[in-house]
Formats: sequence, structure tokens, C-alpha cells
Amino acid sequence: MGVDMSNTPPNSRTKDYFASPALSLSLAGIFRDAGKAAAAAAAVNMEVEEGDEGSGGGGGGGGGSGRKDDTILEISSENSGPARSRSDDDFEAEGEEDDGDGDKSKKKKRKKYHRHTAEQIREMEALFKESPHPDEKQRQQLSKQLGLAPRQVKFWFQNRRTQIKAIQERHENSLLKSEIDRLRDENKALREQINKSCCPNCGTATVSKDPTITTEEQQLRIENAKLKAEVEKLKATIRKYPAGTASPSSSSVGNDQETRSSLEFYTGIFGLEKSRIMEIVNQSMEELIKMATAGEPLWIRSVETGREILNYDEYLKEFAVENPTKGPKRSIEASREVGVVFVDLSRLVQSFVDVNQWKEMFPFMISKAATVDVISNGEGDNKNGAVQLMFAELQMLTPMVPTREVYFVRYCKQLNAEQWAVVDVSIDKVEENIDASLVKCRKRPSGCIIEDKSNGHCKVTWVEHLECQKSTVHTMYRTIVNSGLAFGARHWIATLQLQCERLVFFMATNVPMKDSSGVATLAGRKSILKLAQRMTWSFCRAIAASSYNTWTKVSSKTGEDIRIASRKNLNDPGEPLGVILCAVSSVWLPVCPHVLFDFLRDETHRNEWDIITSGGSVEATMANLAKGQDRGNAVSIQTVNSKENNMWILQDCCTNAYESMVVYAPVDIAGMQSVMTGCDSSNLAVLPSGFSILPDGIESRPLVITSRPEEKTSEGGSLLTVAFQILTNSSPTAKLTIESVDSVNTLISCTLKNIKTSLQCEEG
Repeated sequence: MGVDMSNTPPNSRTKDYFASPALSLSLAGIFRDAGKAAAAAAAVNMEVEEGDEGSGGGGGGGGGSGRKDDTILEISSENSGPARSRSDDDFEAEGEEDDGDGDKSKKKKRKKYHRHTAEQIREMEALFKESPHPDEKQRQQLSKQLGLAPRQVKFWFQNRRTQIKAIQERHENSLLKSEIDRLRDENKALREQINKSCCPNCGTATVSKDPTITTEEQQLRIENAKLKAEVEKLKATIRKYPAGTASPSSSSVGNDQETRSSLEFYTGIFGLEKSRIMEIVNQSMEELIKMATAGEPLWIRSVETGREILNYDEYLKEFAVENPTKGPKRSIEASREVGVVFVDLSRLVQSFVDVNQWKEMFPFMISKAATVDVISNGEGDNKNGAVQLMFAELQMLTPMVPTREVYFVRYCKQLNAEQWAVVDVSIDKVEENIDASLVKCRKRPSGCIIEDKSNGHCKVTWVEHLECQKSTVHTMYRTIVNSGLAFGARHWIATLQLQCERLVFFMATNVPMKDSSGVATLAGRKSILKLAQRMTWSFCRAIAASSYNTWTKVSSKTGEDIRIASRKNLNDPGEPLGVILCAVSSVWLPVCPHVLFDFLRDETHRNEWDIITSGGSVEATMANLAKGQDRGNAVSIQTVNSKENNMWILQDCCTNAYESMVVYAPVDIAGMQSVMTGCDSSNLAVLPSGFSILPDGIESRPLVITSRPEEKTSEGGSLLTVAFQILTNSSPTAKLTIESVDSVNTLISCTLKNIKTSLQCEEG
């Protein structure tokens, strides 16, 4: 697709056809045998012909004035052809003018070619590797050393540069053409798919009983819109640079291509000009700064909950905002939160500029994210002033709350030496051209102000301001969603603090032994933490309502609703190969979130709820690695002695001010032992199960005032999501069976019953 919407692993990157790594990688194949070029050239007596650098090899490349962007690459002899140059010193006349015959023109002078020796070519090749543009002094020195005229040396270098340039440009034009053909095919396939889902007469979407078709159709429409824009840009590129002429080369300009805007031939997003976009983002930046710094009457702090509430009447007056958009009824969610995070300012800013780093920073909240277009790449290494059109799918860790898809323009700007601002804002013109039916959530100016503090800390003021189309939410989650907590500023700040803390503990080299027990080396510690991180991200992707999953609702024996989804793993070594079944159920429990979290993560209580251990108990904790200041943020390896066999379990626990998770998976003992020594963990297959714990959205208020902790109770409870993943068949072609569904249904029902019994919160 034009824009990769998949939730790729952390080392993956969003595809950009204008700075495509495919170009550089393909060219690297041509120039791979650089070291052999000199020897190959030396073996042949090469003719050298005088000429201008820009005229040879079938491709214009500019003069020999020492341009900085000439490619510094070697080419093998089979790709280069005979390298030739000539010198004025080698010209001589083959004939004289005919005496007494004024009607005849002079005979043309014939060229006598000078053949360089293998030693001369070898020496010039050696200098070419170090400096493709030698100065006058270097040419003089080389000419004396080789017994050549300075002009001969000069023209040899010119022709050498021209040959490399010509081959590279022809190859790049070929790649661009093939890229366009591929995009055309994809575009055609998407059009056909959409036409199948639409009425041929009126163009309206047909009604289907299968809810997955709607999701697929929506996704195809998004991809189709992006592909149209990309194909047009590539066509413009090829038209401007036809075959045989010079074109902008991703490998010839190196990193300069990456820092340039991918819209060098920019005409605006869906007809919205760049100047208008910049005007909108600048106004949004001013609004964000006011929203982040203003006090009363714009923001009023609640006496009961302590949360800041936006005075909407004051907001409309302050920013002269029009009334909500016409169409379906929309709700406004506004929140503000301030927090301190342990991360360097430049690194934090980079995580907002790079969409993949942004997705990695908020894995619990973002299921998909992509840069759809780049309006401006900004200035300097820190990308000051970068403007991007982005897409994101926001999620909660339960299949019972629909995801939110939002398009917005992100603008990153340095306010002063110690402050940056990142603003996100939805633009009407863009949304209208994508698909109005998809625009259920819009961002009014939202984002954060980042202020550098001492000792690698940053103060972050986050403002989240959303305008969402009202939709049906399960009663269990209605309070937390409608109150703005689910997708609000507190959630973003809490997740950011947790992830930054994890990064600090991952990079630390002076972790106390009590926080890194059971692992002898720093490499082993990093390998285990990396494996646990991959396991948790996989769990988040598996249990949410993202379009990755197609959920089927079934009822359990105990009355809870269970969502079932299956998928096939064909070639990912990080998971078992075959058919994987995921079953998820969410329930409300009258227990504080931190109490529930402490119970589920404690290895001494595992046998109370984990029926897979078959009544066994945790014999020992092989390793316990802290990954945060809270003792609940830790990774452990547990050995379980069950009736059937012994097993090792990798467990990752995460907690912050908003949500908590306990994720675990049985692991291969031999593979885990190698990871503990520091070996790569990417090929160790894990299939995570676990729990997600959220507050129920009812603000916790004490029912009585007392100093006795046992009497302190509150109204709030917990929203517990239980998820199990099992491998039903090791063959990817196998079908899902009723027996597998019944088995996982029983597994969830029994686990929930055991948890309720242990916490004494059974119904009745």
C-alpha cells in the first residue's frame, strides 16, 4: 500500500516513496563490488578520450566544477564499460591543406588516442576513492607521478564521475517506473474491491451482515486516497526527468534527500495550498500555548476530583470558535495535565517527529499510525518547523470500546532554547476528501509544551481537545469514555512517564543487584527486557478493537460476554506457527485497581487463579528485573511446578497513574536460558496472555474520614480485561474448531471465577 498502516515492529519505518530506501538498496547492489573496480580496470588497456563531464555516458550530469552532490561510488567493470578520456597533448594533424585548391575545406584532424597503463589507472582509481574531485594541486602531483599531462588527469576524473552518474540515473529512472506500475496495479485492485462493495447505480455502500466488510472497505478507501496522490507525484517526477537525463537521486545526494521535503513538487493536500496549511497550524500553535498556560476562568479546577475542567463558554469567547460542525451530534472532550518525565529534550521531541518512535512511545494507546504526507521537513537536525499530515488509530485495551480513527496535521516548533511545542489539529478540507463517513473524531488544537529541566528531566504540559461523534459504548465503559479519561491528557502523560522510565532502566549500567537479581550480565538484562517489551506490545495488539482483529461475541457458562478472534501465523518467528485463537472478556469488579494489580502480579497467588498450572505452585523466581521506580514495574521469570510438567513463565508487569497490566507467557527453557546470557531474543516464540486493569471512571472519593486504613473505602472499582491466546493447530491451513472455542471459553470462565472467589467479590 502507499502508506503502511500495519503495526510494525519497533525497528520498522513508514514507507516514503520519495526518499525510498529501495532506491539506495538497489543501487548498492550495482556498486557492491567497489573494491574490485580498480583491479578490473587495471587489467584492461583503457582508451582515454577528452570530453566534458556532463556530456558522456548518455546522462547529463553537470560540469566538472566540483559539485558536492556527485556520487562517490565505485562501479564494477561489467557495469562501467571502457573508461575513456583524451588529452590535447595527443592531437596531431594527419594531413595538410591541399596546395592551390581554395574550394576544398580543411581535412578534419584525426584523434590519436593515448592508452593509460594499468599502473596509471590503478593510481588514479586509488585517488578517486578518496577524492572524486581532486584540486589543482592534487592533479599536478598525480600527473608528475604518473608521467601524464594535468589535463589528462583532469579529464579522466571527469569521465569517471560521468560514467557512475549515468548508470545510476538510468537505474533510478527504471526503479521509479516500476514503482509507478506497482502503484497503478494496487490502485486498480482497490478500485475493483470498493466497486464490489458499492451499488453500481447510486454509488452508495451496500449493507452487509458481516461487520468486517465495512472495516475493510473503510481501510481500502483510505489507502486508495493516498495511492492516488502518490501516483500523481511519481508521474510528475518522471515527466520532469525523462529517461537519459539527470534526476534527483536518493543515493547521489545521500542524507540531503532525507532532509528535503518529500513534496518537492508540492501542490497542496487535496487542493489545500501549503500557505493555507501553514496559516492554520500557526493559529493552532497560538491556541495550544494559551490553552496550556491559562488559568481561570478558562480552566476551573474541580473541588471533588481535583481535575481541571474547560469552561467552554469562555473558550468560545477567547478563541472565536464557531459552533460545532453540522451533522451528527458531537461531544467535546477537553483535558489538561502536567507531568515530569525522565528523558532528554531532543530525544522526546524526536519521538513526536518520527511516527514510528511516536507509536513505540504509546503502545497501549496507538494501534496504528502513519505519516500520510510531509508538508515541511523542518530545519536542521532537530526538524524545527516540521509539518506532517498524519493518521492514527487510538485504542483502549479491550474489544468492547471501538477505536478512534483521526487525521490531523502535526506541527513541531522550537519556542526558545528550552521549550518546544507540538500541536495536532484536524483540517476540514483534508477530511472531506478522504471520506466523511470515517471522520468520527476530530482534533481541535491539542498537543504538548515540553520544557527542559535539569538532570535530563522535562516538564510536559499536555492538552487534549477532541470533538467526537457520539456513539454507542458498552455500559461498563460509558463513564470512563464519556468523562474523557479514556483518551484524555492524564492517560497520555501517564503512559509517557511509564515509557520514559522504562527507557532509562533499559539503558542504565549501574542498576543495583536487588533490582536485577538472577541475571549476571548487562547484556542478559537487556535481552530479557527487550523480549518482555515485545511480548507486551503483542498482547496490546491482540486484545484491542483495532481492525487487525475480527471479534465474534459468545456467552460464557457464567454469563459474561466473551469475544473470540483467530488469526494465522505463517512466518513470524516471534510467535508459534499455526492457527492462534484469542479470547477476551471484560468485567467490572468492586476492587481498587492497585489491589487487583498486586494480587494478579504476585507469584504466591498464581495458583489461586491460574488453572493452566494444574494446581501447581511457583517454586522460585529465577530472575526479577526492575524497569521503573514503582516496585510493580518489573519483569520476572518464574518456574512453575505443575502436576504434568515443569515450565518457565516470563511475566511483564506495568503500572502507572491510569492503568496497569500483567502479561505473561510460557517460554522454552533452553531458549530462555540463552536469552538470559545475552543472546538475541527475536526468534524466541512467545504467545502472551494476561490482564489489563483500568479504573471504572467513577472518581474515588472516601466514604468516611478516618486514619484507620482498613476503614478507608471508596466508590470506584476496576475494569478487568482477561485475555488468553492458545495455539489450536500448528498447521496454518487448519480450520478453527468448536472444541477449541469451548476450551478457551471454559478457561476464561474458570479464571474469572477463581479471581472473584479469591478477592471475595462473587455475586450474591
